[in-house]
Order: sequence, then structure tokens, then C-alpha cells
Amino acid sequence: MYFLLLALLAVASAVDLRRREIPDWIPVVVLAAAVGAKALGFHPVPAWQMAVGLVVGFAGPFALFALGGMGGGDVKLSAAVGAALGFPAVLVFLGLFFVFGAGLSLAGRALGARETAQAPAMFAALLALLAVVPLASLAS
Repeated sequence: MYFLLLALLAVASAVDLRRREIPDWIPVVVLAAAVGAKALGFHPVPAWQMAVGLVVGFAGPFALFALGGMGGGDVKLSAAVGAALGFPAVLVFLGLFFVFGAGLSLAGRALGARETAQAPAMFAALLALLAVVPLASLAS
């Protein structure tokens, strides 16, 4: 599940860097893969943690979207990743995402960019999370 998640975030990053847009099919596939893997017994995260992860993964980025600091595709993708990771892992993911995203935004502004792709920050956050947290502990 996590390798598919990384691959989809890599695709989202490439598209976001090129077009400043995340196609709707990417968060749909992330969410469908997480739910499907859970239904088939391949995903260790309990269903209630997936549901809470979805809500938490949506809430923080939506607040930034409402303030004009993030796009709608970023919010959808973060919510889907939140469901895939579940709670409480989504909290660590969001913390890392916001730190990396702020860094990208500051660098982009220093270079004169009006918008900054945030999918690469999500990809970096997921890589950092998976590098330091054993996969089995994401479900505990």
C-alpha cells in the first residue's frame, strides 16, 4: 500500500510542478486503494483510524485553502493520504508536510514565483515519515 502511495505522490508531484494542478484521479485512486486494501485484509490500519485520518488530512489543509494558501487539489490529496495513513500517523505527516510546504513556498517566493506546487512537499513528508517510522507502527 505504501509503495503505491509513494508512486502516486511522485506522479502528483511531477504534474503539480508542471501544471500547478493535481488531477482528481490521483486522490481518488489513493483513497480507493486504501479502502480496497483494507477490505481485502491487506492494510493494517483499522477502519476507524482511516476515517479519522481522512478528516484530519482534510481539515488542516482546508483551513489553508480557505485562506488562499493552498489549492483544492492539495486538500483532496492530503485527505486521501490521511485516510491511507490513518490516525495518528496523519498528524506526523501533516506536520512534515506543512514544514516542507512552507520551505517550498518561501523558496518559491524568493525566486519570484506567485504559486508553489505543494505535492512535492507531500511526497517529501511521506518519504520522511516512512524513513523514520516502521510501517507496522503506523497501525498502532
